Amino acid sequence: MKVTVFGATGGVGGEAVRQALAAGHEVTAVVRDPARLDARGTGLEVVRSALDSPDELVAAVAGRDAVLSGLGVANKAQARTGLAERLTRTVLAALAAAGTRRLVVVSAAPLAPPAPGRGLMDRVVLGAIDTLLKPVYEDLRAMEKLLRESDTEWTSVRPPRLTNGPLTGTYRTAVDANPAKGRTISRADVAHAMLRAADDPSLAGHALGVAY
Repeated sequence: MKVTVFGATGGVGGEAVRQALAAGHEVTAVVRDPARLDARGTGLEVVRSALDSPDELVAAVAGRDAVLSGLGVANKAQARTGLAERLTRTVLAALAAAGTRRLVVVSAAPLAPPAPGRGLMDRVVLGAIDTLLKPVYEDLRAMEKLLRESDTEWTSVRPPRLTNGPLTGTYRTAVDANPAKGRTISRADVAHAMLRAADDPSLAGHALGVAY
């Protein structure tokens, strides 16, 4: 595949770049600071952008089989500015201009509807997290609303708590739901799930819950 990765210096985005290169894909990494990108390999193109304008991104997404976005917020202060929504709006405009349709983004497990029969502990934990990080999830909900209103063939991958664990390739998934009692997953496995989703047209227009 030919793929473009936004947020390529982040935890999930960086893993997506490295795994895509290892699989022999042609990868365009869009970054603010190329010096922070530690991925190397044949087939890698690096594009520097602050994501201020979709016009400067059209060439980076044109002709791609899929675009992956690891864009997100690092803290509540960034979330209150609507950062994820704003950056995703720019990416969507670039995709529309380029005629590229497949888009896979990182979101979060608390955006999924409550699972039937979810235990008391899960309800308490997820409720506390949702309250503590309310601005972050409001930003992500706004981002997902943009996806639903767009003409892209989008998939939002919704992980629970992220870890720096290794790539295993062994995790559970649930379409438009969260895997039962799934509380963690590594960034490497989230990237793995995103690359698999990018090549699975049946997931277009759906959220994908991922967890161990």
